[in-house]
Amino acid sequence: MPPVLNPQLSKVDGLAFLGLSLCRKSDEGHPDSITHQTAYDLNDVIDRKYEYLASTNDDGWLVGGGEPGPPKSYKLPAKDSAHVEIMRIGTYNPEWGGIDEKVLVDVMRSGKILIPQIEVLPTAVVANPDTPPELEIRFDMPTAVDFVDMKAPLPVNWQLRFIHNQLFKVFHNPSRFCPGAFHSTIVRKAEFRSQKHKDAYFAKCAAVITKWAIDGPKALNNGPWDAEGKPLENPGEYNSGIYLFTDRTKVTHFFPPNFLPPYDTEEKRQIILSFLAEEWDEKTLSWKKSDTATEMSFSSKILEALDCGNPIEKLMS
Repeated sequence: MPPVLNPQLSKVDGLAFLGLSLCRKSDEGHPDSITHQTAYDLNDVIDRKYEYLASTNDDGWLVGGGEPGPPKSYKLPAKDSAHVEIMRIGTYNPEWGGIDEKVLVDVMRSGKILIPQIEVLPTAVVANPDTPPELEIRFDMPTAVDFVDMKAPLPVNWQLRFIHNQLFKVFHNPSRFCPGAFHSTIVRKAEFRSQKHKDAYFAKCAAVITKWAIDGPKALNNGPWDAEGKPLENPGEYNSGIYLFTDRTKVTHFFPPNFLPPYDTEEKRQIILSFLAEEWDEKTLSWKKSDTATEMSFSSKILEALDCGNPIEKLMS
């Protein structure tokens, strides 16, 4: 069972979530795919010609434009649904353990959740523990947070935990959870032709990840585009935010950044570190201090904020 907040009150499973959209229209994919980012071409890490893989499930490739259907491919035709879940909502029915959609959207538009400019970097392509496995693009935070030096660079992909922890502090619906490490599933039930083919595929992906790392994190919504993939009506200088999905194929709302760069002022750094200082333990369904966070490393302002329910309210009061 997924690590939902309250299993007894989570009555009906659902797929609604808040997260990032990585979808991108491609000549190789489904003609109905839309574009939400051009920072990363995920065709670089998939195997459309099946040089390395022998088979996948009937969905085929979920990213890189999706599956075009015959005569280009003979998997189920589907548009690109590349995404990264930050918080699974489940359903929009509170009686089933979900959240009313209007309530959710109102909170997201109220400014209560601080949304930074989303600039991320894929950190690995991995096989998950399933048999056969899913292949995933990971967006890990590969270095520790420095809680002492307020001028130290923030870790790559810090924005994901920052938003995740805020959402978990605000929303307490029974079906709430996050499906593991931050990742985008690219294909399911991946069967390789041989161990050598498997090794060669991951070597290819590692080279792509290394190439992407040279340029560093990039803004995703660089169009900028709305939920439907159309140009934003009133774009600002920073437009890379998060989306609300009814399921991975249906994006309904876009929430632009409201917590803007730069992030090196003391006030902003205090807010960021107050959320990065904690991690949600899905085994105990409770908060724990980050491995690198100790009380000795926090300023008195952060410690005071962590004692209240929502650090933002304390730090900004």
